[in-house]
Amino acid sequence: MRVSVPTIPDAVLRTANSQNRRISPALAIERISAFLSNGNTAVITGAGVSVDSGIRAYRGEHGSYLNPNYKPIFYHELMEATPRGTGFRQRYWLRSYLGYPPVRDAQANPTHYALAALQYSSVTPHIITQNVDGLHHKAIKDVWHESRRNQGILELHGTLHRVRCSHGHAIDRQTFQERLGIANPKWKAFAEELERTGARPRTNPDGDVVLPEGTEYDTFVLPDCPDCLKENRVNDLLKPEVIFFGESIPAPVKDRSFEIVDSSDRLFVVGTTLATFSAFRLVKSAIERHKPVLLLNIGPTRADQLVGIETIEIPAGSVMREVVKGVLGSSADRDAVVAKMLSSGVVRTPPGDYDDPVPKPTGV
Repeated sequence: MRVSVPTIPDAVLRTANSQNRRISPALAIERISAFLSNGNTAVITGAGVSVDSGIRAYRGEHGSYLNPNYKPIFYHELMEATPRGTGFRQRYWLRSYLGYPPVRDAQANPTHYALAALQYSSVTPHIITQNVDGLHHKAIKDVWHESRRNQGILELHGTLHRVRCSHGHAIDRQTFQERLGIANPKWKAFAEELERTGARPRTNPDGDVVLPEGTEYDTFVLPDCPDCLKENRVNDLLKPEVIFFGESIPAPVKDRSFEIVDSSDRLFVVGTTLATFSAFRLVKSAIERHKPVLLLNIGPTRADQLVGIETIEIPAGSVMREVVKGVLGSSADRDAVVAKMLSSGVVRTPPGDYDDPVPKPTGV
């Protein structure tokens, strides 16, 4: 089976010239505010939105992978019911076991809260996010209950916060995290040491942490699905509810994403290169339906090959709070919920370069 990692076409990267897309914060705020003030707007977000929460993006401002040695595990490898598949799962779950806590503990940043304020105010009723970190939910959880959030936030690529086995049983991720620790006490001690010392693993947005060369994965114990055990069968074919490379997006999610775009007047795209086709095709669909599209991102994107998109290059975190004020006017101060959102959010720099990974554990 031949599966490739989505990327930006080389022709786009070669011809990318972003100088004319870089404008002052004041002009960016004015343009974005005007765009959002003219009709029902759908939002698509990507990894760039979570950078200020300390979660590294996949690609830098030149469109290339920040980790040149990035080698994801593909869906068919992870779910292969063979000794080879077990090896892939051991590698994935060990790295994810160490990489999940920073994602689990990450907090929403000012961009998440600004988008939540716009959503709460019905300016942007729906957010389609490619992110699996759950931070859009965290930003609005105090004012919207879970069912309302699930209506307004579509997680296009799933979530890290749930695990599902090959027979469809769902497990809360933190519960599964604890089961992994019980099954691997030495790695649990190492993970606790990382947290105690404040060490910050170099983690991809999907929770996959970089480990040193020579790490032995074949001793990592994979717990079986507890619900399958109750049904008298052994099953270690588990994966997070994340769409892996080579895996199809569930039809209801795909259909819902197009429904959101089709029912909106315009589309606002934030913090994404649109390298994955699942998001790019939504933008392409909006353009084909003559809907205005505004893209806010740093660096080249796959959409640079499309005609009819306005692109602004400036960090979202530097403008989105003021954008909300520009759209809502004086009500941004009068509405206590919006005012609180606009004063909330962490700003945390992601970990350093990928050539300084997690230190090699001893005794594991």
